[in-house]
Amino acid sequence: MEYTEVRFSIECEPALKDIAADLLTDMASDCGFEAFTNESDVLTGYAQTEEFDKFGLDNMIAEFPLENVTITYTIDKAPNENWNTTWEDNGFEPIDINGKCVIYDARHVDDETVANDERITILIEAKQAFGTGTHETTRMVVSQLLSLDLKEKSVLDCGCGTGILSIAASKLGAANVVGYDIDEWSVDNTRHNAELNGVEEKIEVLHGNSTVLNHVSGVFDVVLANINRNILIADMGNFCKVMKHGTTLIISGFYEEDIPLLLEEASKHDLNETRHVVENNWACIVLTYK
Repeated sequence: MEYTEVRFSIECEPALKDIAADLLTDMASDCGFEAFTNESDVLTGYAQTEEFDKFGLDNMIAEFPLENVTITYTIDKAPNENWNTTWEDNGFEPIDINGKCVIYDARHVDDETVANDERITILIEAKQAFGTGTHETTRMVVSQLLSLDLKEKSVLDCGCGTGILSIAASKLGAANVVGYDIDEWSVDNTRHNAELNGVEEKIEVLHGNSTVLNHVSGVFDVVLANINRNILIADMGNFCKVMKHGTTLIISGFYEEDIPLLLEEASKHDLNETRHVVENNWACIVLTYK
């Protein structure tokens, strides 16, 4: 899969820099971007080449809602390699969630440590996929899963990334999990991580966007979607097609200020808010299907 690399330069008052960068990454998701890095004041976005919308990006920048902010960018072809290699080699520290679950970097932990841990253990070997537990949104969704009774339940993981949410659901007792992702890397990574955790027989992984749900039979007890705001709004109707009365929908991947917009869309699909949580301005909403 070919990726386009876009390097952004943001010129503004220092106090606005982080706000502008966060707003830019959120708005740019409409233009095909899947991931961003921010190092040395250079924000770099990655989009599948066939999905990259330069015209939309130019319009978005022209209408950028912050005053006195100048955004320029350069475009290049991303190297045909794993652009997360450095991060993957360095790995991440174990992540504890509510004292009940711990996420380990599979490359940097020994079998004895995992065997002696009394918490639910999840091994993740990330390859160009979002969702190691280091990000607030992933931690919040896992935390909400820990509060549910998933025994013998069916779970759908929309935009499965590394597969961490699918694996967590499986280890919490779900009878079966279906995940899908538009990125081939993520599909392969989810399958690989499911094998690492010994739950590969419980998890089916599909390649594609939410339209793959047209080919999924049955309905789900719990639906998970840790994706960006605009995709959540666009796909909510498709999620509901595979829900039943009482299905729980957990969504994240957006900012606190996006909550009203998402709740407005949810109300159109007979989804009622049960609760929401916020961490460092990132938000997670739990909804119930009428």
